[in-house]
Amino acid sequence: MRARKAGPFTETKELIAGFWLWQVRSMEEAIEWLKRAPFDGGTEIEVRRVFEAEDFGAEATPEIKEREQRLREELQRKAAKP
Repeated sequence: MRARKAGPFTETKELIAGFWLWQVRSMEEAIEWLKRAPFDGGTEIEVRRVFEAEDFGAEATPEIKEREQRLREELQRKAAKP
C-alpha cells in the first residue's frame, strides 16, 4: 500500500523557496544586503543579476524595442481578460 499525498505540492518541510528583487549599484552592495537577511547558517542562497533594456546599449535596436513594447502590450491584454 502506497501513501497518498494531500495534493500536488511538496510539503513545506521538504521545500521552501522565494525570491527578493533589490535595485542596487553593485554585486557587493547586494551581498551586504544579503548579510542582513534572517537566515541560519545552513541556507543556500543564489544571487543573480537582472538585466534591463538599458544594459544592452546599442544592441537594443529600434526594432527590438518596438517588438518588446508589442509583447508587453499583448501580455497586459491577456492579463486583463477575465
